[in-house]
Amino acid sequence: MATKIGEMLLKGNLITQEQLRTALETQKKTRERIGSILVKAGFIKEPELLSFLGRQFNIPVVELSKYEINPEVVRLLPEDMVQKNLALPINRVGAKLIVAVADPSNMAILDAIGFKTGYAVELVLASEKEITAAINKFFDQSLEFKDIISELDDELEVVREEEVDVSELERGVDDAPVVKLVNFILTDAIKRRSSDIHIEPYEKEFRVRYRVDGVLYEVMRPPLKMRNAICSRIKILASLDIAERRLPQDGRIKLKIGKGREMDFRVSVLPTIYGEKTVLRLLDKSTLQLDMSKLGFEQDQLKDFTEAIHRPHGMVLVTGPTGSGKTTTLYSALSDLNKTSDNISTCEDPVEFNFAGINQVQIKEEIGLTFAASLRSFLRQDPDIIMVGEIRDYETAEIGVKAALTGHLVLSTLHTNDAPSTVTRLLNMGIEPFLVSTSLHLVLAQRLARRVCAHCSEEIKVPPKALSDAGMKPDRLKHTRLLRGKGCDECNETGFRGRVALYEVMPVREEIKDLVLRGGSALDIKREAIRLGMKTLRQTGLTKVEEGVTTLEEILRVTAPD
Repeated sequence: MATKIGEMLLKGNLITQEQLRTALETQKKTRERIGSILVKAGFIKEPELLSFLGRQFNIPVVELSKYEINPEVVRLLPEDMVQKNLALPINRVGAKLIVAVADPSNMAILDAIGFKTGYAVELVLASEKEITAAINKFFDQSLEFKDIISELDDELEVVREEEVDVSELERGVDDAPVVKLVNFILTDAIKRRSSDIHIEPYEKEFRVRYRVDGVLYEVMRPPLKMRNAICSRIKILASLDIAERRLPQDGRIKLKIGKGREMDFRVSVLPTIYGEKTVLRLLDKSTLQLDMSKLGFEQDQLKDFTEAIHRPHGMVLVTGPTGSGKTTTLYSALSDLNKTSDNISTCEDPVEFNFAGINQVQIKEEIGLTFAASLRSFLRQDPDIIMVGEIRDYETAEIGVKAALTGHLVLSTLHTNDAPSTVTRLLNMGIEPFLVSTSLHLVLAQRLARRVCAHCSEEIKVPPKALSDAGMKPDRLKHTRLLRGKGCDECNETGFRGRVALYEVMPVREEIKDLVLRGGSALDIKREAIRLGMKTLRQTGLTKVEEGVTTLEEILRVTAPD
């Protein structure tokens, strides 16, 4: 196919027979595309080549550097397929996928992409240089990663390190390739503001994904033969047993980053049918936001929450799914309560951040140090404030409730969908209604929504029907100013940078206590709480949309309708 383009250029009198022969000889050595070789050799200019090929194949020519590429469309094809064929999806119009190619003679790619994506494919022509730059931008396959892979031998040596320093990791040029690759993954995740790293083996491939602002993005696909070596390397850094590959393991890696800054990686290794999946949670104490006024609370919500945590006794529960920011909210409350006059004890699994002046206990269920056992011990330690990482069972809930009734402030988390259903969850665990109504002071449900990137935000129009369908009240529709991010280098072309918390704060007032005692359902409790002034997660989210903090699509993604 490459020869065909060369012959077409020859017939068009754009190159000479000698130039084509020289290019073909070079191609045998380098395996590059013939057009690229001719341009590099100076036999033809790239605009001239693209213009000629566009006319010959009746394909429009685009300048990718000036084209607004849709990042979601780019990832419809796997990175190796895009790299191999220099064929990059750049936009989607209805059922049609627009794909930029450097070699229009490779018509087989039409069928391959159509089969892979299910879309009708329309080709446009772009320079090889611009396609390669766009691939590196969106897939971010850096030269460092490629260099590491190119050095990979069949023999992989794993070097044990007792203490790890980021600056040493980046300088480790002479280390084995697997060591350098793991070091690169850890440091690259920090640079990208990732909250989690997923290293996943499958039958025929091996991939690494980062979670940035709550959404997973694929960043690389190392060779499949590296899966065991990479997992072993991470296990060694986390002081885990590299010989044990049948059972899950949990550990921790601590990195020193510059002066006075540390980064913790919470490591979880899980055996799957094709190897061990490794997930690392990044815990950066320097970015921990402990000022409650900056977390995302509405003014009334913050007032209710602050009043509840400053009561001398009772229970305050924070609820939401994993990764919704519950721990950050509780740590913010503890930071506010942390005084020399109070004895504060916490039991956590795991302890994510260390605080001076707070007694923190790491749960170790394998030796019997459970939440319930820790709670019992706390009550013999003259506590004022107790934080329980999570209420998972009846025993923990019962001890927590009784502690709240005997003069202690108890803070904890629970996994429920919203604040009102937390009450019924405690009742279903077996806690008596009169104990729940007398001990529980406030329930807070929360979610995290991505913030619109401040560097590329623009005002957009959204049909009023879409807003009203989402739950926005008619009187607010005309005054709503909506923003979205176009995508830029600062936000990695996503349009979002950072996250904001959405809260649903339900003080347990007398009316709700009566409902609990009378056996009211979660729906009854929700209706009464809304009547008393509670803003639901959806309503809080819509307020953030009005303020231009996030987008309507993001709120619909993270909150359920009322």
